[in-house]
Amino acid sequence: MKRIVTIQDISCIGCCSITVALPVISAMGVECGILPTAVLSNHTMFQDFTCADLSDQIQPISDMWEKENLTFDGIYTGYLASGEQCGQVVRFMKRFTGSGTLVIVDPAMADNGNLYPAFDSSFPKAMAEVCRKADIILPNITEAALLTGMPYKTAYDRTYIREMLERLLELGCGTAVLTGVSFEPGRLGVASLDREGKEFTYFTKWCSQSYHGTGDIFASTVTGGLMRGLALGDALTIAADYVVACIEATASSENPRWYGAEFEKVIPDLCRMLGERVKLIHEATESNSRFLERNIV
Repeated sequence: MKRIVTIQDISCIGCCSITVALPVISAMGVECGILPTAVLSNHTMFQDFTCADLSDQIQPISDMWEKENLTFDGIYTGYLASGEQCGQVVRFMKRFTGSGTLVIVDPAMADNGNLYPAFDSSFPKAMAEVCRKADIILPNITEAALLTGMPYKTAYDRTYIREMLERLLELGCGTAVLTGVSFEPGRLGVASLDREGKEFTYFTKWCSQSYHGTGDIFASTVTGGLMRGLALGDALTIAADYVVACIEATASSENPRWYGAEFEKVIPDLCRMLGERVKLIHEATESNSRFLERNIV
């Protein structure tokens, strides 16, 4: 079984961050270790909350893991509370990224054209250093604009998205994925570009509802899919479809929209989608093996 570690905060109540990542990734058949950067009584969309900063625990936890010779097949980062934590995460990556470790960064810091209130204008530069160490980054368009210095636009064309992806690659990451991309009414999806020039896009239906934590659901699902051996395009496709399923399941709920997407209801659907993709991979592998056996001289 593959093992990853996710580095982000944990809200004891509410659907976001580690509270999403741990169950989603575990359900996908991947061991999910956690390195909490903070513990919140509940997420910040509640009227009030408590927060215990765990920055001083990152180093001793890392030291103990190194002492125990622990290794990780993947490192997945989400919301980081400060530039200091960004620096700590970069140092963690240097210590624990081996030859086969996949590093996935969700630079969760902004949306709808604005930084989250907790951050000042210096934070994107610190987050860019985290992205520099990543194999795959998953920003939305606001975050990408802040990381690249490009203007944020709500009306754009394919040229704008392509340039943004190219500028993201200049940060040093292996593959850039933009979320929340739309080129036509009623369709929303993702676009990616890697260093070899390989492009990928996938669009699903646009949902009028929006819920707290859907970005965490998406990034966690992508991580789980990649750890199960899916190609990036397949992982992005499943993640986008799962988020839509979560939104639709939550839309009929009596819980207020700020509480979060009720992803738990549709975890069986996620497992089914993943199982179908993994089965196809196994069948293709077996078919190739039989072909090679028949044609070896």
